[in-house]
Amino acid sequence: MTRRFKMLVFAMVILLLTAFGMVAVWAQHDDEEPVTILGTWTAKQAEQFETLLDGFGIPFRYQGTAAQRDVLLSKVQSGEPPDIVIMPGLGELAEYAEQDLLKPLNRLYEPQEYGAPWKPTGSPAEPVYWVPVKADLKSIVWYRQGHQPAHKPAPLKSWCIGMGDDGASGWPGTDWIEDLVLQRSGPDVYEKWALGTGEMKWWRSNPVHTAWEAWADLLRQDKEAAEDALLTDHRGAPDDNGLLFDGRDGCTLEHQGSFALSFYRNHAKHADLMDSAPLLPGGGSRVRAHEVTGDFAALFSARPQARELIRRLASKEGQQKWADLPDVFSANREVKPEKPQGDAVKHKVAQRLREGPRCLDASDVMAPAVRGAFYEAVLLTIARVASNQDPDLDGVLHDVQRMQDAQSAQDGDNRAAPKTVCSTR
Repeated sequence: MTRRFKMLVFAMVILLLTAFGMVAVWAQHDDEEPVTILGTWTAKQAEQFETLLDGFGIPFRYQGTAAQRDVLLSKVQSGEPPDIVIMPGLGELAEYAEQDLLKPLNRLYEPQEYGAPWKPTGSPAEPVYWVPVKADLKSIVWYRQGHQPAHKPAPLKSWCIGMGDDGASGWPGTDWIEDLVLQRSGPDVYEKWALGTGEMKWWRSNPVHTAWEAWADLLRQDKEAAEDALLTDHRGAPDDNGLLFDGRDGCTLEHQGSFALSFYRNHAKHADLMDSAPLLPGGGSRVRAHEVTGDFAALFSARPQARELIRRLASKEGQQKWADLPDVFSANREVKPEKPQGDAVKHKVAQRLREGPRCLDASDVMAPAVRGAFYEAVLLTIARVASNQDPDLDGVLHDVQRMQDAQSAQDGDNRAAPKTVCSTR
């Protein structure tokens, strides 16, 4: 072996060792990379969430955006999804699960700690792809303390309404429709409509059509107010205190979820709530059920750090710390609710979240294409009323039903979305 050949072999060994060292360094670097989390919480809610995560001792990088659906889709298509996504859209998560993009969460948390309708259905052996890490109550109306409204339908001029949202304009209107269907027709009809089950054309059915007609009749009371609702952000103007407290046109009521407390900011201590049923168009005094929503965590990554963060976040201890923060609520049944002598409003929300029956937000459960058609139908109805046109509810609902039919034909029986939307108790 010549000296030159020996030198060449030595150089190759050094290169290989260096390359191996680079791989080892990068592997170690990957282990130390912060867990990336994509959620919808911004401003105060984001600060609260980051405060919670700081206590877990796991490096993380959180991104909050109202345009979460578009941001997530872009990241997935580019091959760089976040380790964890937290979102209310179970229909959207179901599509990612069907594409084998989500990692199962089995054995990362205790399902029995979570009551219906948040608890996943199916046998323990089936993969579970999401866990509720925050809960919120709907089917409620907010008002200023000391100004509780009468138990009867309220006129349009009393309502603070905004349809605008950075990434999903129209969803506040779907909450109105959903609540009307739920309170008028009950949980059984509501669940079948949300899931699109059976041969019934639910979007063209009497329960959905009459609920939509009642909402359109409310909008017809003041076409200028309807136009304002179309152009107004549901959170109010930037840097204000939400629609209920910004003095907008003298409105006194807001049909909004419990997360509205974060919009009210310093005025949240002056807000109170009541069940929506008696105040809705054509409403009576009976509460048939409460609509609820959740923010569900799902895993795109199998990294141990991401799995551990999910485990801590979904645990009884993690959820208790989370729920101890202002204006945060948990679906974990082991979490101790706020005592009545503490924060009275928070106690009311927590109590209703534990009472039944409860039904998940219908549009959150629907496939994204159907949900999008729902949003568009809401906006189109308001726009037509505001411009003094016939809202053409038959045509509007026919178009959404066509989207539902196309989605059902595509899904067959393989959709990973929840099989149950409402709890019985």
